[in-house]
Amino acid sequence: MMEEVPTTVLCAEQCHLGEGPTYDVATDTAWWFDIREGKLFEAHLGGGAIRIHALGRMASALGRIDAERQLVVAEDGCYIRTLADGAMTLFCPLEADNPATRSNDCRVHQSGTFWIGTMGRTAERGLGAIYALHRGKISTLFPGISIPNSICFSPDGAKGYFTDTARAVLYAVPLNPDTGLPRGEPEVLLRHTGVGGLDGSVCDADGQIWNACWGASRVDVYSPQGERLRSLHVPAKQASCPAFVGADLSRLLVTSAWQDMDAEARAADPQAGCTFVLQASARGRAEPDVKLA
Repeated sequence: MMEEVPTTVLCAEQCHLGEGPTYDVATDTAWWFDIREGKLFEAHLGGGAIRIHALGRMASALGRIDAERQLVVAEDGCYIRTLADGAMTLFCPLEADNPATRSNDCRVHQSGTFWIGTMGRTAERGLGAIYALHRGKISTLFPGISIPNSICFSPDGAKGYFTDTARAVLYAVPLNPDTGLPRGEPEVLLRHTGVGGLDGSVCDADGQIWNACWGASRVDVYSPQGERLRSLHVPAKQASCPAFVGADLSRLLVTSAWQDMDAEARAADPQAGCTFVLQASARGRAEPDVKLA
């Protein structure tokens, strides 16, 4: 059964490809990207003010370093962004010598290790990978990925999840909770069937996996065993990624996109690309900071 929960439009700016939402509890600020347009959105939830920052490059995710700095994952590497003035300084290159790829789904592990996905700009098969930025050094975790998505972690940090959307499989992999690095091989947790595809995900405080189902106007909630527990309606067909927001982390921010829609499809999906907040009655978790050293 599809749940219709109270939903508001947080931002009516229609993203070409909205992605990478995260939330800073300390400042009550949500952040997300329009990958294709090279924009970073900043929304202060209490006051309602929204700023849009032009980055000059495609970027897909960020992690908080500290109160003054963020680590932004972009098409050619990871940049330290200073909040005071928006200045971006290259921290480390990533596939900078391959103009055919860009960054995609990413998330920070409780240890401070940042998992980063890359993919072909037109989703070429097997052109991407998932990397770990651990204590300032990048290593390859899973090569040959077409569309990396659903990167998230169990509350105890002992399990990681990811998907290659092209394969319609959500994988679970055992991790060292102190490092966020694999200590075993990925295993199939679930196979997605029916309408839509597995896109971005986030884990809640109970270990449930909240997945944006691209092409199906919904967010699905799965148990750690892969059983679908809930499906929440999203008023845009191409929901792309969720994040827990609010002082008690009970609400769900969901990005969306109008990518690959023609005029007729966009007319039939008038809120495509908007960013929403769902009253999800969730038990979310705060995102950890990135550790660079």
